[in-house]
Amino acid sequence: MKRILTIAIIGLLLTACKTETRTGYVINGNAKDVYNGVRVYLKFVDERGEQVVADTAIVMNEEFKIIGSIDEPSVRFLSVDGTQGELIFMLENSEIDIDINKANIMTSVVKGSETNNDFQKFQDEMAEIRKSSQITIVNYRNAIKNNDLKKKDSIRDILEGYSLELANHALTYTKENNDAYFSLNLIGLELNKPKIDVKAYIDAFENLTPRLKDSPKGKETRKKLDELYEAYQKIAHLEIGKVAPNFEAPTQDGDMVSLDDLKGKVTIIDFWAAWCGPCRKENPNVVRVYNKFHDQGLEIIGVSLDGDRRQKDPKKAWLDAIKKDNLTWNHVSNLQYFEDPVAKLYNISSIPATYILDKDGKIAYKNLRGKALELKVEELLNQ
Repeated sequence: MKRILTIAIIGLLLTACKTETRTGYVINGNAKDVYNGVRVYLKFVDERGEQVVADTAIVMNEEFKIIGSIDEPSVRFLSVDGTQGELIFMLENSEIDIDINKANIMTSVVKGSETNNDFQKFQDEMAEIRKSSQITIVNYRNAIKNNDLKKKDSIRDILEGYSLELANHALTYTKENNDAYFSLNLIGLELNKPKIDVKAYIDAFENLTPRLKDSPKGKETRKKLDELYEAYQKIAHLEIGKVAPNFEAPTQDGDMVSLDDLKGKVTIIDFWAAWCGPCRKENPNVVRVYNKFHDQGLEIIGVSLDGDRRQKDPKKAWLDAIKKDNLTWNHVSNLQYFEDPVAKLYNISSIPATYILDKDGKIAYKNLRGKALELKVEELLNQ
């Protein structure tokens, strides 16, 4: 009898140990109003930033189940055929219940994942910022409606603050939650965005605890950060506040003009081309700004990226566009399309593109158009 009790106790202890050291996950899906046979997809983002299907399941009797294992908690995406959007959640090796909201899958409820609770906390904080900004937007519109310029300007500053807070919230969150696996995953997701502050994310990564940095995901993230930083160093000279790199290029007549020739004046470097529809559409605004502020010290140097192989006569197209659009400022071009040395120096991959320099030749703004260009040029001239 004593021996039987001992064996039973050992069995219970082993069962308890197995429960505590779970090596896999079980996703129990409750898919109300989803028909039998509909497929569910579990996806992740690979190192190229593309979604990959990791597993699938079939809905039967408004339920589905996905079983597997994962090395460490990671962001996953769940989609259901016939349902718009996808659910973003944190997957870990635990038993997870997901109640699918067919009407809005993004609001589906996830339970049983501690790391998903961290993710939900982040989402709630973002929602709170957006809610506050929406109220301010209403006040801003009312100020415009009532022609209250003073109030409009003060509210605009508040809106810009909300915009900055939203943009930086990922960094803020990782700093305040440096031992959460979601923070590591959040950094990884942010690195897939086209434009990020690489140095800020390097600092955020270094602030994580050693267990996160030394994890497989941590090592993968560090590698990507290193690659992004290497690319960043190649264009660091183009940051706002840096002195714009000098260049020399031929004018329409073949004479050489350099950026340094315009030193001491507020200057717009305008990258455009005769074949570029958006450039030509913006040209009337640039003409208006030039005519308004040229006598106050504004200069423009247009850098044409004509020279596309499909152009029969690139130089003629360039000169005709200058004349037709009444572009009466300095113009240069090597007629080498995007291989133009000036375009490569300024990391130009699409046009129109502009760099706005202050009187000291420092980069003050980039890619301003419309009314924003006029306002910032006026601001620089008045400094």
